[in-house]
Amino acid sequence: MTGLGILLAHLAGDYLLQSHWMATEKTKRWWPAWAHALTYGLPFLLITQSPAALAVIVGTHAVIDRYRLARHLIWVKNQIAPQNFRQPWAECSTTGYPADTPPWLAVWLMIIADNALHLIINAAAVTWL
Repeated sequence: MTGLGILLAHLAGDYLLQSHWMATEKTKRWWPAWAHALTYGLPFLLITQSPAALAVIVGTHAVIDRYRLARHLIWVKNQIAPQNFRQPWAECSTTGYPADTPPWLAVWLMIIADNALHLIINAAAVTWL
């Protein structure tokens, strides 16, 4: 149940509890990023009561979302390719993908990477803290 619980808490916190204001402003200012991270953490109270785990879940969520760190992860992993497939950061900074990637695909792949990053961190926090 813990794995399913982590997934359901993530989905509830990231999609059901996040307001439009939080979603559109969290990459611009800290206040919406922290408001989102704190509400995101609420469902995890049903999974763990560990203050350390909750602090890691909420704190990393704020930082990952504020700076859209998934795009950096995507860009770095895309550097593990033949030279002609590598693109400079300046051309990939929006999503981590080059400009010739269809925008809908680049955004969805960034959302998937973001979710994976959060889920890995959350599972580690709940398991080991």
